[in-house]
Amino acid sequence: MTAEAVVTSPFAGAVTDGDRPLRIALLTYKGNPFCGGQGVYVRHLSRELVRLGHSVEVIGAQPYPVLDEGASLTELPSLDLYRQPDPFRTPRREEFRDWIDALEVATMWTGGFPEPLTFSLRARRHLAARAGEFDVIHDNQTLGYGLLGDLGAPLVTTIHHPITVDRQLELDAAPDRKRRVSVRRWYAFTRMQRRVARRLPSVLTVSGSSKQEIAEHLGVRGERIHVVHIGADTDLWSPDPAVAEVPGRIVTTSSADVPLKGLVFLVEALAKLRTEQPAAHLVVVGKRAEEGPVARAIETYGLRDAVRFVKGVTDAELVDLVRSAQVACVPSLYEGFSLPAAEAMATGTPLVATTGGAIPEVAGPDGETCLAVPPGDAGALAAALGRLLGDPQLRARLGAAGRERVLTRFTWAKAAEGTAAHYRAAIAQARRTR
Repeated sequence: MTAEAVVTSPFAGAVTDGDRPLRIALLTYKGNPFCGGQGVYVRHLSRELVRLGHSVEVIGAQPYPVLDEGASLTELPSLDLYRQPDPFRTPRREEFRDWIDALEVATMWTGGFPEPLTFSLRARRHLAARAGEFDVIHDNQTLGYGLLGDLGAPLVTTIHHPITVDRQLELDAAPDRKRRVSVRRWYAFTRMQRRVARRLPSVLTVSGSSKQEIAEHLGVRGERIHVVHIGADTDLWSPDPAVAEVPGRIVTTSSADVPLKGLVFLVEALAKLRTEQPAAHLVVVGKRAEEGPVARAIETYGLRDAVRFVKGVTDAELVDLVRSAQVACVPSLYEGFSLPAAEAMATGTPLVATTGGAIPEVAGPDGETCLAVPPGDAGALAAALGRLLGDPQLRARLGAAGRERVLTRFTWAKAAEGTAAHYRAAIAQARRTR
């Protein structure tokens, strides 16, 4: 449902971070709340900003974000070229509306990913027609050319991590030259994102690790980058003794064939682990790939009955799934923050996590709030998982310490307060510039 008007917050009068409520436009070119962190970020940040008393209008494209009460959604539709069950589809002639649609299809036909550019162009046109309606515009990692220049309000941009990191990991995993050419073409939009990022006045990111990567990969000056940690919904992600532990259960959240997520190493670790603990099994929150490295590993190690994929579950079902696990695992080679780590820790489920990217910032010290292992090391993963599965006292200690770490450092309420403070700083800077 499209809502063009800004919704007045039911929490108006609750503003605690400044003088008056702000009118915020929150842009997201992709808002899937069940796959990837962008939809999760938009949903929870918008809710907490509303609770602070601000008016939040999310302007987004397919898949549209799920929002909680108080924030409004304005749909800015793309051609939705990657939708299921017909990804990389060719639209019918009557679907074309303008030259931006033609650009979107042409980029897809030539192997590129068009959505950051085309969404930014549509957003610029939309915002130009509504000049003066917003106090601040917050872009959620679109980084498209359309967002440069005067948008009618100061711009603040969140960069979770540079997509150039994903690009390099996929190139490293490519088996042949043909695949490397395809990867380079798909990630061609990262050149645009690098150029745009260097011209942004204010960049938010979610970890110190990401701040360093943004400076190195995108060339953004350090003084323009500000860290605002995100976190877990600690009311939803909480312990519940009524949910029974399933012996040997390990749970992870992963896109099956994205090298960044390191799932293939976790599958290999499971094979090693089951030689000593045959009850060990893995539940993956994500889509099962029928071919590719993960599928081949599952077949090679004879793990079809020991690895289960789940998708399309409700929030409550997902939380109960994590609660039922004896161990949660984040096997990623790199993360800009790692929401799955924070959420698992918030439930009191003990965590095994790699030291890739910003994960240690979230998971904490090895042996205190988690067990930490090097990224890409299946043997170390197997050893840590086995240690936790075999030691109930260690599981209880790490689980309790992990939840306490999240409660004190990583909540959406703290994220909203920090973000709103940067909105006001951006508005003040724009006034000084004028």
